[in-house]
Amino acid sequence: MPASLTRAALETLDHADELAPFRDEFDLPADVIYLDGNSLGPLPKATPGRVAEVVAREWGQSLIRGWNTHGWMRLPLRIGEKLGRIIGAEPGSTLVADSTSVNLFKLLAAALEARPTRRMILTETGNFPTDLYMAQGLAALLRRGHEVRAVADPVAALNQDVAILMLTHVNYRSGAMHDMASVTRAAHAVGALTLWDLSHSAGAVPLRVAEDGADFAVGCGYKYLNGGPGAPAFLSVAPRLHADLRLPLTGWLGHAEPFAFAPDYRPAEGIGRATVGTPPVLSLAALEVGVDQMLRVPMDALRAKSQRLIDLFIALIEQECAEYEFRLLTPRDAAIRGSQVAFGHADGHAIMQALIARGVIGDFRSPDVMRFGLAPLYVRHTDVWDAVSVLCEVMRTGAWREASVAERRAVT
Repeated sequence: MPASLTRAALETLDHADELAPFRDEFDLPADVIYLDGNSLGPLPKATPGRVAEVVAREWGQSLIRGWNTHGWMRLPLRIGEKLGRIIGAEPGSTLVADSTSVNLFKLLAAALEARPTRRMILTETGNFPTDLYMAQGLAALLRRGHEVRAVADPVAALNQDVAILMLTHVNYRSGAMHDMASVTRAAHAVGALTLWDLSHSAGAVPLRVAEDGADFAVGCGYKYLNGGPGAPAFLSVAPRLHADLRLPLTGWLGHAEPFAFAPDYRPAEGIGRATVGTPPVLSLAALEVGVDQMLRVPMDALRAKSQRLIDLFIALIEQECAEYEFRLLTPRDAAIRGSQVAFGHADGHAIMQALIARGVIGDFRSPDVMRFGLAPLYVRHTDVWDAVSVLCEVMRTGAWREASVAERRAVT
């Protein structure tokens, strides 16, 4: 490798990195280079203690009194308010609840109710499958002639038939990122609403959903927010839409007075009406640790390091592994990508399994996509160097051809 790109030079960058102290806040295995935080974030060291506290002290000692004593019932709104700051939402517009899929269903249905004369849910080809599935399922359930249309250029396809434009802000395969502001303006120009899936954006890139005019947003808590496996998701609705927001799931905690136990539903004011069932207190406690941590992160520094790590990864792959026919799938332009880098390769699954066996953990997405999440809070510049070195060794030795690494597992 050239003198300008040496491991020693990258060590210097790591020593000067203002985000370096955050790495010490995670419980990371010493023998692992973890490049899969875009799928599941690692464990913050503060999380076990916080969850243990909720279990032993709050639940154990307060019992049912904990709903009042420890404010458990307010957790979805309290954590939602914090998460709203991370995504740049207006106060009082964000709620932590349910899963991303369920939140998509709720908000898609609300959007169609808000645009009753329109019949199209517009999205893009290559959107994350659950987004497509939930839209297809809703359209089939309503039986009102709604169409789910996926196109390569959704902005060009906008017209007066579109009720809602549903997009993932950062593409889960390639890492390509939409310009939320300009796309939202284009949708509004034809009278359509927008729904943004921020699962690969929240905690990874600066977000300004209010400033950019987004109508609806959803996202998960277990990727860059480090909330733990299956952490609760979030939804956000612009306050201008709250008064007329009609949701398809009208659970008792979305009622204006849940403990009045009235026989008929009356929606709560504001975003609270999007609540459905009882808050999962233990999961919310774990998520709040990750959210609180993210609120301490300087986002400009996070974004700058993310761009630097990806540029470095691409340069090293193309320089050291050029002969092995890796195809870059992620935009080179840092302004239009998230915090992951993806390469295509015909033998991508086997290669990724060989990497994982050697302690470099990324993941694979069918048919041929190798993904590497470069979360700046804990990924170092030297980690990129070392990961590419292992990849080159795997390719040079043919280790990926071993039958044991080619076996497909349930989760890739």
